[in-house]
Amino acid sequence: MPDHPDPPAPPNGRLSDLQRGAVAELLRVAPLVEPLAQRFAAAGERLDLVGGTVRDALLHGTLGADWDFTTSARPEVTEALLADWADATWDVGRAYGTIGARRGGAQVEITTYRSDRYDDTSRKPDVEFGDTLEGDLSRRDFTINAMAVELPSLTFVDPFGGLADLAAGRLRTPGTAARSFGDDPLRMMRAARFSAQLGFDAVDEVVAATRDMSDRITIVSAERVRDELVKLMCSDDPRRGLVLLVDTGLADHVLPELPALRLERDEHHRHKDVYQHTLTVLEQAIALEARLGEGPDLAVRLAALLHDIGEPRTRRFQSDGSVTFHHHDVVGAKLADKRLRALRFPRAVVDAVSRLVELHLRFHGYAAGEWTDAAVRRYVRDAGDQLERLHVLTRADSTTRNARKAVRLQRTYDDLEVRIARLTQAEELAAMRPDLDGNQIQQMLGVTPGPVVGQAYRYLLDLRIEHGPLGEDRAREELLAWWGDRAGQ
Repeated sequence: MPDHPDPPAPPNGRLSDLQRGAVAELLRVAPLVEPLAQRFAAAGERLDLVGGTVRDALLHGTLGADWDFTTSARPEVTEALLADWADATWDVGRAYGTIGARRGGAQVEITTYRSDRYDDTSRKPDVEFGDTLEGDLSRRDFTINAMAVELPSLTFVDPFGGLADLAAGRLRTPGTAARSFGDDPLRMMRAARFSAQLGFDAVDEVVAATRDMSDRITIVSAERVRDELVKLMCSDDPRRGLVLLVDTGLADHVLPELPALRLERDEHHRHKDVYQHTLTVLEQAIALEARLGEGPDLAVRLAALLHDIGEPRTRRFQSDGSVTFHHHDVVGAKLADKRLRALRFPRAVVDAVSRLVELHLRFHGYAAGEWTDAAVRRYVRDAGDQLERLHVLTRADSTTRNARKAVRLQRTYDDLEVRIARLTQAEELAAMRPDLDGNQIQQMLGVTPGPVVGQAYRYLLDLRIEHGPLGEDRAREELLAWWGDRAGQ
């Protein structure tokens, strides 16, 4: 599997070891892909393993179960060649030259050689089919994704030095960065995403082009920007990618609330660096998210990133030199809702993140003094199904360098969680409801469904939160007394 061209020797032979693992993996799956490649060859078409599939095989020595191919065949030819090879096929990407298929446990996507380009106003690329593998690779985003393996010969193709960049941990474009980002401005977002996912550094040319062309990202659809942001946020090191977004000015267009956290400071008005605090909270939330289950938790990561975005809007300097951010939790929740909706996030994600941002300061009332059981019940009631995420966010929001204060805050929150657990066990807080349901309220008051039933329900729920379970008999007494007071008004 010769290299073309020959790259510089990888440091310490690390990549060459992984190459050997990748070759072994290719040989292992060759019995599956070789018949497919032979089909294309018999039809006079080329088939090549390409892009992230090759990159990840080189990095990790495995191909996984999802493979990307590129081909000289047009989509209708690809579809015909897959018809009696695959267990299932789909053509949702036909407009972009992509046909998908599944055979056994493997899933493949085969895309016709392409050369996409945006015009100055389009939010979607104009898809143009190409005729050569080299031409297809030349229009890909980064050199590490512009490598291919010719099939069925298993010949490695690397016309732009992607292997050397992979060894060096560099993000570089096959041609000039300006041309690449002009072809597809979303590639600027991908630079930040790959920086976060792979731990690679964008070369100076990529950084400079992104600074110069950052406003071009506005022609890309919100959905495509969102998808890149999600991949960045769910990576192992999102901080790295976010810093690149901010430093290049790209965040000014896709997530302006983040760079706005770099609040100006002077010698008189001293306060924390909210931007750096935010990035640290994100890292600490990631360290705690195993409490929430396996895998990245997008909602808690977004909440950590956005929890203080209300501060620039609410910052006030006091006469004694102190700084306040009153109600930045409420303002921040509204800003988070607006930004995430603009990025077309699902409603469930928007609601979860907004609620967490709104509640992230609530605990500090507990830290200042003992809460009653009623206050603990309200905390649980208001958090609802976001309680476990709120635990993570609140703990992560402590970035004090005062070790004694940090330990005190941790112990105080430990105490709150113990009280929640105790009350939950005794009173089933997770299913907190009034002692009478809506039907019982209607029967007792002789009313039909409407606003009165809702008001009565909320009244009984407040009593339940304040006093704990009342029992049906007392609840009936309280409801009749409330109803009598209403009638006398």
